[in-house]
Amino acid sequence: MKTTFDFPAWIQGQLADVEQALQAWVPGSAPGGLGEAMRYAVLDGGKRLRPLLVLAAAEAINGHREAALRSACGVELIHAYSLVHDDMPCMDNDVLRRGKPTVHVKFGEALALLAGDALQALAFEVIAPDPHESGISGDVQARLCRILARAAGHGGMAGGQAIDLASVGGSLSETQLRQMHRLKTGALLQASVAMGAACGSAGSEPASALDRYGAALGLAFQVVDDILDVTADSATLGKTAGKDAAHDKPTYVSLLGLDPSRAYAQALLDEALGALAVSGLANTRALEALARMVVERNN
Repeated sequence: MKTTFDFPAWIQGQLADVEQALQAWVPGSAPGGLGEAMRYAVLDGGKRLRPLLVLAAAEAINGHREAALRSACGVELIHAYSLVHDDMPCMDNDVLRRGKPTVHVKFGEALALLAGDALQALAFEVIAPDPHESGISGDVQARLCRILARAAGHGGMAGGQAIDLASVGGSLSETQLRQMHRLKTGALLQASVAMGAACGSAGSEPASALDRYGAALGLAFQVVDDILDVTADSATLGKTAGKDAAHDKPTYVSLLGLDPSRAYAQALLDEALGALAVSGLANTRALEALARMVVERNN
C-alpha cells in the first residue's frame, strides 16, 4: 500500500539541513567585509530549488547523504555567485533580489564582484572535503566537481549568459532561445539532478531518465520565469518585474505569446514526469512534487 507523501514536511526537513550547513560553511570573518557580503548573498533567502533537486535525486537512488548535502550547498553557492554578478551594472543592472537590495547596492560593486568570486571558489571547497573525515571518496568528489564545473562554465551557465547579453535588442529563433536557456538556467538545474544521482550508484537507465527529467525541468523553469516576468509584480517575485521587456530581451512570451508559453511549460512538466515514470526508481515522489512546484509556482 502506497503511503501519502507529505511534501511540505519533506521540504521543511531538507531546507533545515541546507540552511544549517550554509550557516556553518559560509564564513563571516573573511577580511575587508567580504564575509559579510558573502553571507548577505546566500543566507536568509531564495527558494533553494537546486539544493532540493540534489537531495531529492540522491534520495531516489539511496545515495550518500553527506555527499548530497555538500553538493546541495555547492550548487546553491554557484547559483548565489551567479546572481550577484548578474545583478551588477555591467550585466542586468538590477537593484532588487530576494526582496532586498542587491549585493552591489548594499556593499558596492568591487566587494560584490569579490563576493561572487569567493562564493564560486567556496562551492568546490565545500564539495571536496578531506575524504578521510567526510567518508566521501575522492572519485565521487571529482565526479561531483566535474559536473558542477561544466554546468557553471562556458558550456553552461556562463555561456548562456553571454548569449543573453549578445541578444539584447535583437531576435532569436525558438531553437536559439531554447539553447540560450538550456545553458543559462537549465544547465545548473540539470546538474543538480545529476549531482544527486552521482552521490550513489544509479544504473545507466535510471541515470538517463533522471538526466531527461533534469533537462525538461530546467527549461520549464525558465519558461515559467518568462511568464512571471510579465504577469507578477516585484513584491511577489522578490526581484524587479518586467525587466526583460524593459531591456528588450527575447523571451518565450515575446516569441510564442503568453498562452502558448503556458502550454509549453505544461508539456515540459509532462515530459519530466514521464521520464520519472520509466526510470525504474521506486522513490521519486519528491522529484515529482518539485517538478509540479516549478511549473505551478507564482514567484
